[in-house]
Amino acid sequence: MGNVEYYKKQIIDLRERVKREQESKKRDNETYARLIKGASSSSSKASYKKSKIDHAASHDRAIASLKDAIARAQYSLAQARRK
Repeated sequence: MGNVEYYKKQIIDLRERVKREQESKKRDNETYARLIKGASSSSSKASYKKSKIDHAASHDRAIASLKDAIARAQYSLAQARRK
């Protein structure tokens, strides 16, 4: 039964990390939106837009990776329960 508890805790921890990553993405998007709105030149505005897209994509990749890890942990939990 030790493995079952381990996987349950791992799933909870991973879900918390997904939530933190989503909040971080939201904060970054708000920050870049402010920077874009306040940009004085079109080149700095374009640079901020590119950074915003790059950072959002990075957050999305991290979230997808964490969700994959959750799926693996859920599979392992199911395997551990069968034993």
